[in-house]
Amino acid sequence: MPYVFKLAALAAATVFFATMAAAPALAQQKFITVGTGGVTGVYYAAGGAICRLVNKDRAKHHIRCSVESTGGSVFNINTIKAGELDLGFAQSDVQFNAAKGLAQFKDGGVYGDLRAVFSVHPEPFTVLARKEANVKSFADFKGKRFNVGNPGSGTRASMEEMLAAMGWKLNDFSLASELKADEHGAALCDGKIDGFYYGVGHPSANIQDPTTSCGARLVSLAGPAIDKLIADKPYYAKATIPGGLYPNNPEATPTYGVLATVVTSAKAPAESVYQVVKAVFDNFDEFKKLHPALAGLKPEHMIKDGLSAPLHEGAARYYKEKGWLK
Repeated sequence: MPYVFKLAALAAATVFFATMAAAPALAQQKFITVGTGGVTGVYYAAGGAICRLVNKDRAKHHIRCSVESTGGSVFNINTIKAGELDLGFAQSDVQFNAAKGLAQFKDGGVYGDLRAVFSVHPEPFTVLARKEANVKSFADFKGKRFNVGNPGSGTRASMEEMLAAMGWKLNDFSLASELKADEHGAALCDGKIDGFYYGVGHPSANIQDPTTSCGARLVSLAGPAIDKLIADKPYYAKATIPGGLYPNNPEATPTYGVLATVVTSAKAPAESVYQVVKAVFDNFDEFKKLHPALAGLKPEHMIKDGLSAPLHEGAARYYKEKGWLK
């Protein structure tokens, strides 16, 4: 065989065997997707933080993590149930309702395969009013244009629960708009709505933008109806948005809220969920620095607070290894 053909044959064989050797490694690659919320919300940022830490070690565990911007809590749980998302963020009240087959999950019944992974940051319910709307308390929104949140979001579900506790209906507003979280700040500053309600971790760019751009004001959520709601629902707690956190809002704002949680399905592979949890807690200081809303997190609270569904076996395995669970 001429020398040049020998070289060509050798090169071809080298490529063939290299390809064959790489094939098993490629076949082992797993992809997981985390459902979050709007791109300006903390869910999206926290989901990005989780995936960043998972992907740091993907050469070892062969798992590639990506985030998806979604409609929020209810959407995420329904999409996990449909097998189209691996993990997702959900408010603690929405997790509770899915695990019990209540409220927005009443028609579909109990989601028995729902599994908790961990809880994350507190999410105070935040009401913002247009500066010119002359709103001093939530009662002043009656007859005004108010964004109640998009269907499928945890914000909308919580909003409806609050209105029921107050004895209000959506038609008590002159307009009950259903804008997504990424849209309501601009609509407020453009004068299209007078206020909005949003469950979000703080500080949030979603609140920062309208308070900076058009002097929007935080409105407290307090009073007998709220107190009764908190007493009746185990997933709610009083909260305070600190004064001075946002421009034009020097006073502390009393409110109430839930916890953000990460959930999955019992059908999700134990090793994949284990690696997600390991990535977060083995790099916990780095995780807390990836967004200001995560700064105050403590592992002992994250593995139990706000979790209504059973822990996923992959998460429980890691917590037992650390001695956090017996």
